[in-house]
This record gives sequence, structure tokens and C-alpha cells, in this order.
Amino acid sequence: MRAFPRVLFDEAHSESWTIRRDVAETMNPGHPDDNSYARAAEVLRRLGHTVTAHTEGAVTPAVLAGADTFVIAHPSGDRWERTTGSGSPVFTAEEIDAIESHVAGGGGLVVLAECEQDKYGNNLADLLDVFGVRVEHTTVQDPRNAHNGVASWVLGVPGETGREDLLAGARRACFYRAGTLTAPEGAAVLFSTSPTADPAGRPLAVAVRHGEGRVVVVADSDLFGDDSIADYDHAALWGNLITWVSRIPAKTAPGEAGKTGTEREAAPAAFRELKDAVERLKPLQAKDGSIEGDRDLAVALISEIVERVAALAPRFPHDEAYLAAVVADFRKWVEQGLGVPDFLDSLDAFHPDTQRVDGLEHLVVFPMYTQNGTTSRHVEAVWIRTVWPEWLAELERTRYDNPLFVPIAFEDFTSGYDTNSAVLFPETVAVRETPARFTWGGIFCDREAARFRTVSRAAADTLKLALPPDAARLLESQELAQDTFVLWDLVHDRTHSHGDLPFDPFMIKQRMPYWLYSLEELRCDLTAFGEAVQLEKEGVPHARYVQYAILFDRLFRFPITGDRVRNYDGLGGQLLFAYLHRNDVVRWTDNRLSVDWSRLADGVADLRGEVEKLYRDGIDRSKLAHWLAAHELVAAYVEPHPASVWARGVDALPVEGFPKAVVDAVLPDEFPLSMFYEALRRKLGEVVDSTKGIRA
Repeated sequence: MRAFPRVLFDEAHSESWTIRRDVAETMNPGHPDDNSYARAAEVLRRLGHTVTAHTEGAVTPAVLAGADTFVIAHPSGDRWERTTGSGSPVFTAEEIDAIESHVAGGGGLVVLAECEQDKYGNNLADLLDVFGVRVEHTTVQDPRNAHNGVASWVLGVPGETGREDLLAGARRACFYRAGTLTAPEGAAVLFSTSPTADPAGRPLAVAVRHGEGRVVVVADSDLFGDDSIADYDHAALWGNLITWVSRIPAKTAPGEAGKTGTEREAAPAAFRELKDAVERLKPLQAKDGSIEGDRDLAVALISEIVERVAALAPRFPHDEAYLAAVVADFRKWVEQGLGVPDFLDSLDAFHPDTQRVDGLEHLVVFPMYTQNGTTSRHVEAVWIRTVWPEWLAELERTRYDNPLFVPIAFEDFTSGYDTNSAVLFPETVAVRETPARFTWGGIFCDREAARFRTVSRAAADTLKLALPPDAARLLESQELAQDTFVLWDLVHDRTHSHGDLPFDPFMIKQRMPYWLYSLEELRCDLTAFGEAVQLEKEGVPHARYVQYAILFDRLFRFPITGDRVRNYDGLGGQLLFAYLHRNDVVRWTDNRLSVDWSRLADGVADLRGEVEKLYRDGIDRSKLAHWLAAHELVAAYVEPHPASVWARGVDALPVEGFPKAVVDAVLPDEFPLSMFYEALRRKLGEVVDSTKGIRA
């Protein structure tokens, strides 16, 4: 899980803290909690971070090369503290240079200092001077704002961190015998002493940018120790600080890991030849896939496609039977006169659901339309890669069984996917008859993640939303976003066939008002959000990010994507925003969007409860009564069009011709965008349009 930070604790400079519990017990047998950061390390591991200790030797560029964040926790001489007993509390000039280079190059540094800093025999002053920070030699006293009445256990006053909400869910902290700090201009003061403290109004924790990297300095080291990290919001603050300060990993090109240079060059070239033949065939095809243009040219191009597929087939030995069937179906198409193509035999032979192996690639060639892309069943060629990390496979095996679900990523594609399409579904393929059942469905997590990041970042900037550090990291990291989407998709997709369902979950086949589709898609997302809340409590690191992804994609992208004719995904986003806004979880004030992160999970759960009650009650209702109840639920939060017949109630609806007549009474835009969303669409319309055909 390289998308998560690698955190390296220094324990080679006589530090007073260790992440190794056994070492803490040796350092302080009577009270190991007073020297242990083992719980702090566990907090980070539950967030997905890798946490290790540097236990001996100098801090060199080679040591720091494997770290995204370097933590120095109160080095001290043995006269003043119980220490690791390893090395000197003094960093050499070469070590300071190595740490500065690490930060300047994009790495993170966290320094945990103490009260009466100058007495401990370390040279943190020399190190921090490089970053413009100074630890003042004092012990803060504040009897009016103290923990348990101890004047030196001071309660910090949270600061304003601007566009980066480093204190999201973490605005309460106690500093136990703390010094104070002097910070450079432009630094964010995270906590300071109160006006009644001595000294008053002085920084207790600061965040600083340096070069490409970031530095956090805290004037107390006890607040994250084993005996204090559960106090106030310390655990959340610790997670925020480490996540914010950590390097964002450079993105590796999809599918490149493990390939030789020759393979990287040869495969795209071979596929480009296949793409070229496919693209030249498409203008000769009618909407149903049959050939209506130059038939001799079509035969020649199909022959070329067959040759290219056969040439590429050895790269995909696991798809030997399928690719042989593709070749046979193309030849049969020619033999039968180039009418409507029939690729049922090759579709029956393609089973990516039985080959869910992380990184496994497939060459997919079918005449098909692409959902949210092209409506014509033209030949398409797609080179895909399966995304199936072990942690996801384990969740699917043990908790969210979904044998049809196949998360995939693009390697390359023809023009049918140079669109908004992010799925590969078997029902889109041209066949002579519909199979008895479909056994797989592919979702392109890389495209989902890329367009999510693009739109959400633009929305956050436009709406001046201060992002928590983990949310900001999600928008920066394509790898993290892809993994987030595969978990979201796994739970969402499965939910369509689970729960109290008053109707066939595959409603797209049924004639009904479009807000029923909206509520079903939203129900699945609200369920995924709730499951993610529980998974986060259980230590699944991606679960927190699923919550952000659902919130941001639903609020920012869905309502302003596509036209306003029966836009059911858009309406689901409108409903979520309106519900959260009505309940003061989301606020739009002074042209700035804010989220009460502490109440978000409960707000989403409450809306989920209303939707699930609608579903349970619907089992005992007539179809029309259920449709009306669903309209009333949506209309309670999203204002219907003033001309809506449905909003006037059952007496206004046609009596004859059910269901066609009442469905026809639905306005194309039954629930128009609010003024908030109209303005957002004007500002972000070009950004949304730019995600068409987006590649990771």
C-alpha cells in the first residue's frame, strides 16, 4: 500500500520516546507509558502508514530515502530523561544537512520538543533554525485553562489553518509541561497559549513549508505518549499532522511495474496497429454494428483486426480460448454477410471474474456500445488491467461477497472509450440472444479516480473548502484514489441486491419515474458510506477515504454532470447536499463551504435511515403509492419544479393508462438545480467537460 506514508522514527539520538514497547519497558519498568509511542505508532498503522524505527547509526540521505516523514521525539541527555541509550542527542552538521535536503525534496519532518528546552543537551535549536523555528526555554503556566487543575497541563487554543484544515476533528489538545515556539512568517499556528497563560498567546504547535516539503514542530512530546494519546483529540491530531507532513508519492505509470523496456515499447506499438484498423472500420458500420459502407474495405479491415488479435494473443495466454473465439466470431461475421454482428460465442468464453489477479491484463475486442459513451455497437478494442489487491480480495472473501465484480484499469482503448464511459459490461456486446445470466461487470477505477480528483480539487478551490489532510492526500494521489474507488464500488455494487427491496434491484429494465433510480443509487452509496465508517473503526485504512470520495463525488461532480433530462445520478447528489445543508452538517456561508466533520457520519446515517424506511414501507404499498412516497421524500429536501404535476399529489395524476401516463407526467427536470448548483455548474462546467476520456 505504497499510497500511504512511510514514517521513520529516530531512536538513534538518545530520544526519550520509542515506538518499541519492549524497549520502553526496559527504559522505564515502573511506568513504560511515560516513554512509549507504541500506541501512537499503532494509530498510524491503522491509518495505513508504515511505521519503523531508525535505531543506530547516523541519519544519512540513504536512511531518509525510504521515509516520507522523519520523526524526532525529544532527544535528551541521560541526566534529564530516561532515553533509548543509543547515540548522542546532538545531530552532526552532516545529519542536519541530510534532514534539510530530505524536507526540501518533498519529505516531511516532525519535531517534538519540550519545556525548558535548552537544558536537555541536544541541538534541536540548530536543526530547527534551518526552518525558521525556535523553541523558547520556558514552561507554560495557565491555571484557568488547565487539565485536571494542573497549571502546567495547559489546554491549547486552536488556530485557523486557512485552506488546509489540519485540525479537522482535532480542535482539543492538552500540552503537558510545554515550551513555546517562534515561527517564521507564513507558518500556520496550530495551537497557542490562551490570553490568561504565562506566556500568553504564544505558539505551541506550528506547521511550516520548506522547499517541496513540510515541517511540524510541537513544544511538548507528552501529548502523543501512550498515557496521553487517548486524551482529548490527540489521536486525531497526531494522524492529521503525520498525514499532512508526509510526502505525496510520485505516481507510477499504470501497468509499468515489472515490465522490461522492450515490453513497454512493443505492446503499445502492437496495440496501436489494432486500434488503427478498428478506427478505420467504424465509419463503415451502422448504429447496430452491421456494415453499410465499402464491404470490400470492411472485409480487409476485419482481416487486419484478426491478424492483430492473433499477433497479440501470446501476451495473454490466460485468454487463449476467448481470443480464439473472437477471431472465429469475426470470421463468422464476414461469412454471414456482415449484417448485425453476433459475438455471443466469444462473450461466453470471456471470464475475467474467474481471473481476478492483481495486475493481470486482458485484450478485449467486441462490437459494443459504451455506457455514457457511444450508443452504436461498433467494434471496440480495450486493453485492460485487473486491480485486485490482496486486502480487497480478503474483504470480498470474508465480508462483501461479490463474484461478478471486476475492478479494472485502462492500458489503452479505442474511441468508444474516449468518452465519459467508465464501465465494461457484457450486456453492451452485440449478440444473437441475451445470455441466461451475466457473470461479470468491469468498472474502470482509474478513470473514476482521475475524474473525481480533477473535479473535487476544482470544487474545493472554487468553494474555498478547507480540506482535512487525509482528504487533501486523496485528491493528490491517483493510486490512493483508485484503491478507494475499488472498495467503494465493491460495496456499492453488492448493495443493489441486498436489503429490503420492494422491486427488482436492476430497475433500469423497468418503466418508472427517474427519482426511483436516484434513490436506489443513493441508497447504495449511503450504505457504502456506513460500511466505511464501520470499517474505519476496525482499522481498514482505505475506509476513511471512501467516505470522502462518496461525499465529494456526490456533492461536487454528480449534480453538474450531464444534461438535466432525467438526471438520476445528479438528483441523488442534490438530495444528499440538501439534506446535509438542512441539518447544518454542510454550510454555505460568506461564499465559503464548510463541513462539520464530527457530525458528517451521523448526518449520512440519518438520511440512509429515511431511504431504508421508504424501502421497507414500500414492500406493503402499491407501486403508485410507493412512487408518490418516494417523490415526497425527495421533495422534502429538493424543491420540485413549480410546474410539477407530481408535486400536486395523487389527485393531479392521470387515472387511466398506468403506468405510462403517470410516468409521462414526470417533467424532464422534475427537480431542477438549486441556485447554489446552477452557480457551481457555470464555474466548473469546463472542468467536468475536460474529464471526458480522462486517463490516469
